Amino acid sequence: MWCIPPEQNAAFVAAMEQVLAVYLLVYNARFPVVNMDEQPFQLISESQSPLPMQPGQTQKVDYEHVREGSCNIWMFVEPLAGWRSVRVTKTKKSTDWAHQVKALVDHPRYAEAERITLVCDNLNTHTLASLYQAFSPEEAFRIASRINIVHTPKHGSWLNMAEPELSVLTRQCFGDRVGEEAEVKRRCEAWETARNQRQTGIDWQFTNDKARTKLKRLYPKIVQ
Repeated sequence: MWCIPPEQNAAFVAAMEQVLAVYLLVYNARFPVVNMDEQPFQLISESQSPLPMQPGQTQKVDYEHVREGSCNIWMFVEPLAGWRSVRVTKTKKSTDWAHQVKALVDHPRYAEAERITLVCDNLNTHTLASLYQAFSPEEAFRIASRINIVHTPKHGSWLNMAEPELSVLTRQCFGDRVGEEAEVKRRCEAWETARNQRQTGIDWQFTNDKARTKLKRLYPKIVQ
């Protein structure tokens, strides 16, 4: 159950309203808004070959499986433009995040962008310090100068629009066992291409006005 400690209410509200204010911005190619999220993916292979479907019978899959390690899926999505980029790495270290942000900043799509607003959760690796761990000071400063990080509040990662995109990816691409990282990459790339071609956007409905009504219990009570 979603629960916020009372002493964190004010901090949650402040961070939430900042994120929701960003979502109200109109599309501007010079100042795009991009959401990012990540999720680990467990690589699992079959211990025995599944029995194929037959007339009147579904496919038979043995409950035993083989663990093949894990990888990490990174999701970057620009909701107003219907564009996303999905990448797969072996690990999810702070330096991995730094390299993913560099790839975003240097993507041809954002060659003319002055500054990218990057919305992400407040994981301790999602900070400018990670850039300095991965690159030279000059390069880290160049990348940092191109982004404006906006963190979702603690206990509020559901405010990140990249989270439902990851959910859609998981449901549509990984209903079975996948034991190889290369196959995870292949499926993610195919999904990304198809979804970008359709320019599937995100119709975000939750605003500050609605938050002040539905989550009014979180707002401090002002005593006159």
